[in-house]
Amino acid sequence: MSRIEPVDVDLSTMVGSVRLRAPIMTASGTSGHGAELGAFGDLASLGAVTVKSLLPVPWAGNAPLRVHQSPSGMINSVGLQGPGIRTWRSQDLPALLSSGADVVVSIWGRSVDEYAQGAALVADLPAQVVAVEVNISCPNTEKGNELFAHSVDATQAVMAATASANRPRWAKLSPNAGPLLVDVAQAAMGGGAEALTIANTFFGLSVDPLTRRPRLGNGSGGVSGPAIHPLAVRAVAEVRAALPTAPIVAAGGARTAEDVVEFALVGASAVQVGTASFADPRTCFRMIADTTNWCAKQGVRRFADLIGAADLSPVAVHA
Repeated sequence: MSRIEPVDVDLSTMVGSVRLRAPIMTASGTSGHGAELGAFGDLASLGAVTVKSLLPVPWAGNAPLRVHQSPSGMINSVGLQGPGIRTWRSQDLPALLSSGADVVVSIWGRSVDEYAQGAALVADLPAQVVAVEVNISCPNTEKGNELFAHSVDATQAVMAATASANRPRWAKLSPNAGPLLVDVAQAAMGGGAEALTIANTFFGLSVDPLTRRPRLGNGSGGVSGPAIHPLAVRAVAEVRAALPTAPIVAAGGARTAEDVVEFALVGASAVQVGTASFADPRTCFRMIADTTNWCAKQGVRRFADLIGAADLSPVAVHA
């Protein structure tokens, strides 16, 4: 192994048909709807900016409190608050495009029909919007608030209904699907997903010992941050083992170059960073520099050569 210069490292990566200039991007819901993070770094240097998930119509989200710090991370129940796709297009997207960033627009719905509406509303966006992340880790109100991503049939129906998005679709899965995760991943690909985002937050609950009530206004919430990183690594490895040709975008507690490389080694083509940006909004930009330096030090000229390179032969990925 011989060290090379950072300038000789190629961080570009392919997520299906989408070429990203770097493997590090923001995670949906953690950097706003537009160019807010641009105050802390060059958005055009990121692989992409993934915006907060959008419903076709404005949505108020959940009651406060919405976020609480937890050991090695946080628990949140923001409830996907957003301005609606039309308002986002007119008020937030222009500044984001002006920054030179590539954009991944994230959409969600309370029904299959709302997902279809959302896909239609983003179909004519500029080419700088390189992909649509279909957040299926959302309650299906038609089925009593069961998450779409906990049902093979619902997942396939949502992905089929979003075909009109007119660009590559990434299905954002839920780690809470448990033993169904691989089946749901297969259904998403069968429904037309070009890639999989693995994964969203883990179900959790935080109770205040003094009030004896949940700390979050909605009761339970989603746990994220470094505490869930090993769980997310396993989820990525499990899906990669079952679907070796499916492009994967990893998400879950990444905050260092080593975390990015670890996700790549078990099969991820790119990594989304979320909770770490709340602690330091410069995190994504630092991680790009750190990953470049890590590769140079290890003699890795192409980040793409790391993808799927872990030797997991003695490891039982499935429990």
